[in-house]
Amino acid sequence: MLVEKIIRKLKRNPDYKWESKYTFVDMGVILSGRFGQVLRGGWMRLFLKHVEGLLFIGSNVKIRHAYLFSAGKNLIIEDNVFINALSYDGIMVKDNVSIARNCTLVGTGIISQKGKGISIGNNTGINAGAYLGGQGGIEIGDNVIIGPGVQVFSENHNFSDLNVNIKDQGVSRNGVVIKNDCWIGAGAIILAGVTIGNGCVIAAGSVVTRSVDNDSVVAGVPGKVLKNRKVISVGKVA
Repeated sequence: MLVEKIIRKLKRNPDYKWESKYTFVDMGVILSGRFGQVLRGGWMRLFLKHVEGLLFIGSNVKIRHAYLFSAGKNLIIEDNVFINALSYDGIMVKDNVSIARNCTLVGTGIISQKGKGISIGNNTGINAGAYLGGQGGIEIGDNVIIGPGVQVFSENHNFSDLNVNIKDQGVSRNGVVIKNDCWIGAGAIILAGVTIGNGCVIAAGSVVTRSVDNDSVVAGVPGKVLKNRKVISVGKVA
């Protein structure tokens, strides 16, 4: 199929497969939507720090401080996404990344306390309604799946002094790292200071408060390691 060949070339992935069958009407709607996104992307790229390749922008996308936003090839930002790139490192997105509708990415919260920023690796998908707060820095690796409604926080309010309002006690910042080939399930929450190792699976609705090793399967509130993906059925490490 022609569309499959085009996508293989764009993604530089010869193994990409168009697995489903679509009618001409289906394809017409899909392609017309992508064409509109390319047109909006052509306008948006004039304001961004750096862009490679095609840029697909949905409707009602807002990118504040766009001069601090960098994108690789084939970035897709769907409808109603809000991005505030104001931060020391800005927001940097590599190749073949998709950011689904209604996501929020922020590098700075309170203007008086400039944040660190966010980086997102190759072939990573961020699903609808996710929130990434990069005040303390967020690093997301390659081939990561971020499920719908996932929230990642890299900043906390201080609250130890009972004689001072919490909002006046300042904040503490600790970066979050999500390494390569992870699946973060829908509605999971990842708190400041956490590093999630390569190949981890975080179950839907989990609250991850501590770092976890490579290939861990985590679930619960607070999140606990249930098993390791390298452990085979007889209980030995592969």
